[in-house]
Amino acid sequence: MPKKIMVVDDDPYIVDYLVNVFEDHGYDTCRAFDGLAAYDVAIAEKPDLITLDLEMPNEWGPQFYHRLTEHENFHDLPVIIISGLPGIHMAIQSAVATIKKPFDPSDVIKIVKDTIGDP
Repeated sequence: MPKKIMVVDDDPYIVDYLVNVFEDHGYDTCRAFDGLAAYDVAIAEKPDLITLDLEMPNEWGPQFYHRLTEHENFHDLPVIIISGLPGIHMAIQSAVATIKKPFDPSDVIKIVKDTIGDP
C-alpha cells in the first residue's frame, strides 16, 4: 500500500495542485481545508506525512499540529510547512522543512522522498 500524504490548506487550488503532484508520483493522499477538519481526517486516514499551511480559518496550522501530535499515534508525524507567511521557519520547530509559496513541486517531492521514502 502506498504511503499517504495529507494536504492541509485553505486554498482549494493549492490542495488540488499538491494532491495531483503527490498522486502523479505514486503517493496516496487525503485533504483538509482547515485545522479543525484536518484533525478528524488525520485520525481517520493515518497519513505518513502532512503538508501544512499556517494561516487558515477555524484553527491555524500550528494549533492543529500541536493538538494532533499530542495524540499517541502522531507524536512523530513529519510535517512540511508550505506557507506564504513570513517567519514560517519558526512556526513549528520540528518541521522537516519549510517552503515559501510560491514553490517548486520538485522541491516538495524531494523533501517528501527524503523524509518518508518512495511511495
